[in-house]
Amino acid sequence: MGPGTLVVCVGYRGEGFSGFAEQPGQRTVAGELRHALQTALRRPVELACAGRTDAGVSALAQYVSVPLAPGEGELAGHRLWSSLVALTPDDVSVRGIYRAAPGFSARFDATSRAYRYRIACGPARPVMAWDHAWWLRSSELDVDAMNRAARPLLGEHDFASFCKASSAQLLRQDGRSTSRFLSRVEVSRVTEAGEDLVAVDVEGNAFLHNMVRAITGTLVEVGRGHRDAAWVSSALEARDRRAAGPTAPARGLTFESVSYPQGALVPWE
Repeated sequence: MGPGTLVVCVGYRGEGFSGFAEQPGQRTVAGELRHALQTALRRPVELACAGRTDAGVSALAQYVSVPLAPGEGELAGHRLWSSLVALTPDDVSVRGIYRAAPGFSARFDATSRAYRYRIACGPARPVMAWDHAWWLRSSELDVDAMNRAARPLLGEHDFASFCKASSAQLLRQDGRSTSRFLSRVEVSRVTEAGEDLVAVDVEGNAFLHNMVRAITGTLVEVGRGHRDAAWVSSALEARDRRAAGPTAPARGLTFESVSYPQGALVPWE
């Protein structure tokens, strides 16, 4: 048995990043985290994350795992946490650190992931939600119609119509499935920091490229009255990205949470 796995829970504001995954010459969340972890642990590290996010997408609770080297399990958790906080920039928040068993992966051991997409409606520019909501200058959305339209998306389906076309093609070429299981798709009115927003909450076992943003863009077409609720079901059945609605802007999407088997993560104190 090895010394176990370090798991870091991080949040970040997506506006200043070219996404989570490292890219040459680009500022990325993984790049910032790798620098902080390598400085704190004084060695090269390999990261695994619960779900990659695109440029402009924020996160409240993204999880990253790093296999521990011999002796690192003896480190004081509060000191390691403080070091990571000090080593990360202002648009990254190290929200907690945990221990997990050897071989644990933040990506492959996740049982579900949840996203929230925020929409600000009306002529007034949002204030507090400006950098994490889609500002729709048009009139109010019909939330009830959007919820009716979302029901056929629940359960296990081929979501190719809600996947970036080039990504779906690559998955098919590799013999991988575009089927996913959604346990929740819910549209509601919420008030956050004194502002009224429309929230689209989506939870599932895993997600395709641009899937939540494509679902949101499609539901907004219904909410605006441009399409009827039955259209979403027919778009799903088409298994073709051209059959569904537009992809909502990245800035409105937040990676909210990840679920793991009970007891998999133990706070590192």
